[in-house]
Amino acid sequence: MSQLNDAEVAINAAEAGAVVVRQKYGAALSRYDKSPTDFATEADLEAERAILEVIRAARPDDAVIGEEYGATGQAARTWLVDPLCGTLNFAAETPLFSVNVALPGAGVAAVAQPLTGEVFWTDGTTANVRRNGTDSPAQPSATSHLVDVDIDAPPGSDFLGPQLLTDEKFRATFAGRVSSTTLTLAWVALGRRAAYVTNGALLNSVHFTAGTTLCQSAGCIVTDFRGRPLHTGPGLVAAANRATHQQLLDLIAPHVS
Repeated sequence: MSQLNDAEVAINAAEAGAVVVRQKYGAALSRYDKSPTDFATEADLEAERAILEVIRAARPDDAVIGEEYGATGQAARTWLVDPLCGTLNFAAETPLFSVNVALPGAGVAAVAQPLTGEVFWTDGTTANVRRNGTDSPAQPSATSHLVDVDIDAPPGSDFLGPQLLTDEKFRATFAGRVSSTTLTLAWVALGRRAAYVTNGALLNSVHFTAGTTLCQSAGCIVTDFRGRPLHTGPGLVAAANRATHQQLLDLIAPHVS
């Protein structure tokens, strides 16, 4: 086993994936369809291979679940990897995407933003942003009043996003934004967003676990739609502080059965 701690392994793995994504950004890439509205690219596949190489070298006995290559190994410690969270944005040359690596049992996570060179990370006790090798503590803040509401959902599902975005009280209180990656959760931890709202099956998700772990370590309020612990009920509300969180719960309540 490497002498690096788990957080450094996560950071190194996320940075390895980010190098690939950054190099591929804007290039003509082959696509591999998953559904009519979802696909992977060469960048997704190559970035995941780069991430897996780092994890396997440092933690050869650990298991990994990746977005593209699935599960490898069986162990109590399982890494969750999304090599390019926001592939649709990436393919459209819209710079809202991230590289996610998490080790949920240890409370460890790293989210790399390839085009800025930033890595948002936590060792399970504190949350930080690394820029040019220098770490600064995450400082959640609701002063922007910017709330990202995820409107992505499987066809036919009963989804909150459209209802909340058209709610008059929500629009009078918050400036709504729409994003599609766990990058937004990292922004909540850093104070760049006041909150993030989504629903769906999020337990052990390669898309969301790194971001929710960051928010929790930064001291954000992270619950389901009813204010209960995350994963005990529907949805996710991650907010910079309790006042903002409660405002959102009050607005969401009429839309949750």
